[in-house]
Amino acid sequence: MENHTRDISELLSLVKCPSLTEKSVSLYGERQYTFIVDKSLTKTEIKEVLETIFDVTIVKVKTCMLPLKTRRVGRFSGTKARYKKTYVKLKEGDSITDLFT
Repeated sequence: MENHTRDISELLSLVKCPSLTEKSVSLYGERQYTFIVDKSLTKTEIKEVLETIFDVTIVKVKTCMLPLKTRRVGRFSGTKARYKKTYVKLKEGDSITDLFT
């Protein structure tokens, strides 16, 4: 990231939301959390942003671009937008408790 003096509102806009699926909730015990992030972010930028927002140490970052899905409502069909999902693993002893407050 070019500008390291971003304010917290800009950083929060890059992280869209936490992903709360059955798989992601089962990974919380292993200190792995999932987030939907902006498509333009790289792994190192994701690590910097999440460490700044939640004040934790991230050990590993995995990302994936989810495929385009076709949806149908009545006789109209369309597509859902693609999005980027990231899995982050935290250092032993760290946790993100702000997701549940």
